[in-house]
Amino acid sequence: MILIDKLAYSSRLRYRSPGLKALLAVGALVLCVAARSFIVSLSMLCVMGCLTVTFGGTSFGRYVRLMALPLGFLLMSTVAVVFHMSEEPSAIFSLGIGSRYLVTDSSSLVYGLRLLATALSAVSCLYFLSLTTPLADILGVLRFIRCPGLVIELMFLIYRFTFVILELASAILTAQQCRLGNKDFRTAMHGVGQMFAVLLQRALAKSSMLYDAMEARCYNGRIQVLGRTCRATAREKVGVGLFFAVFIGLAVVCRVYGGSI
Repeated sequence: MILIDKLAYSSRLRYRSPGLKALLAVGALVLCVAARSFIVSLSMLCVMGCLTVTFGGTSFGRYVRLMALPLGFLLMSTVAVVFHMSEEPSAIFSLGIGSRYLVTDSSSLVYGLRLLATALSAVSCLYFLSLTTPLADILGVLRFIRCPGLVIELMFLIYRFTFVILELASAILTAQQCRLGNKDFRTAMHGVGQMFAVLLQRALAKSSMLYDAMEARCYNGRIQVLGRTCRATAREKVGVGLFFAVFIGLAVVCRVYGGSI
């Protein structure tokens, strides 16, 4: 079981209404992207982080480590936005490269930082949903909103097969380490190539065995998963309504009076 799945099943918010949690997460994500404001994004990042850590029960250290994973990719993409080539030097930063300059100005710097804040707040919204709601409950919400059954089954099979591949890869890596397969860089690279080759063959064999097992259990083209009915209380609905009212008001104020913030 991977860490996110384990945290979702052990969350204190697991048995709360999955539909309400999905509405909260998706609505907050759309609000962050639509507002494109430092204040809204940073406020949303703090609020969703508090909901996940304080109410969901996820430890702060694990949450920070999970947030650090996409942060590296976001920083690399932000650098590509902030810096650009120009024929004239910039007052903030400029580096001569031949006859041109690698520069950043105030507008591109503000745009890049705003983009980084928006992306981080959007990630925090998705983490709130994934760290408090197991996949079966999320698929139940998709089934409720009439998402095509083929899409739901593909999502379920791909997600579950991820665990099979991770287990196979872990066993192969352990076997290689026992045989000093990573004693130097060249040997380690050769071992990684061999691992992927063997992993592809075993994954195909496992998928065939999985389908045979489903056929033996009367699989008729539709996967039936038992779900738990968790209805939202009136207090939770009011809380989510106040949440959206506050952040929509904050987004409007920032758009009208905040300018670039």
